[in-house]
Amino acid sequence: QVQLVESGGGSVQAGGSLRLSCAAYGIPYFVSYAYMGWFRQAPGKERERVADIEGNGLASYADSVKGRFTISKDNAKNTLYLQMSSLRPEDTGMYYCAAPRSNRWGQGTQVTVSS
Repeated sequence: QVQLVESGGGSVQAGGSLRLSCAAYGIPYFVSYAYMGWFRQAPGKERERVADIEGNGLASYADSVKGRFTISKDNAKNTLYLQMSSLRPEDTGMYYCAAPRSNRWGQGTQVTVSS
């Protein structure tokens, strides 16, 4: 079983940047072939997809983050990333890394954007 561990969350002012990381443990090179994504959940709201990436590197984004967020991966490090720029208060929430088709989720990392 693969274990996903997120890091990189924190507090930032609007307009700032953060980079989230998600390290995969237990299965070598899992990130290189798995469909993976970043999801977020704000207080009182349902979890939503932020960005995802196929094994071949094809990425897609929620409309709300297009042009501001970039999903990427380092196959050698077995790590998924989410580079977030031009952050807005509405980006605040708990961010989760996941491999949905394997039903594997990380524990989440908090992102807080203040105005």
